[in-house]
Amino acid sequence: MAFFPFSKRKEFFTREEQERIVNAIRQAEQQTSGEIRVYTESRCRFVNPLDRAAEIFWGLKMDATKDRNGVLVYVAMKDHQFAIMADQGIHEKVGQAFWNEEVSVMTKHFQNAAPAEALEAVITDVGEALKTHFPYDRVNDKNELPDDMVFGR
Repeated sequence: MAFFPFSKRKEFFTREEQERIVNAIRQAEQQTSGEIRVYTESRCRFVNPLDRAAEIFWGLKMDATKDRNGVLVYVAMKDHQFAIMADQGIHEKVGQAFWNEEVSVMTKHFQNAAPAEALEAVITDVGEALKTHFPYDRVNDKNELPDDMVFGR
């Protein structure tokens, strides 16, 4: 019997919403060497969602990008908690104020019951920041991490 720990995706987003989010990731990554991933789960196991995002970030080996420019957008759907975890390369370029603003964007969308729109907006903004600091290099760039959404329990 196989165990599938990422089985609740349909509970959180419709197929169309999932496609829009993955499309936003792909569009953003076409302009940068940076990598963006989205991880959603029902509840946050920690008091601070940033701690959970860090655990997932390391677990997904997002620190393994060549330029240390991976970004994880974490959402605990039922708890309405979210965080953005960025690797050293991009964090040093944009600073903490940028990430705080992006969490604020997510907060506004969640207050309007629009989590898919929240993710699309943040992915677009993060993609622009990555494009500015880590532009796409046609010769050397490769997709270092999968673009699909990751779903927890």
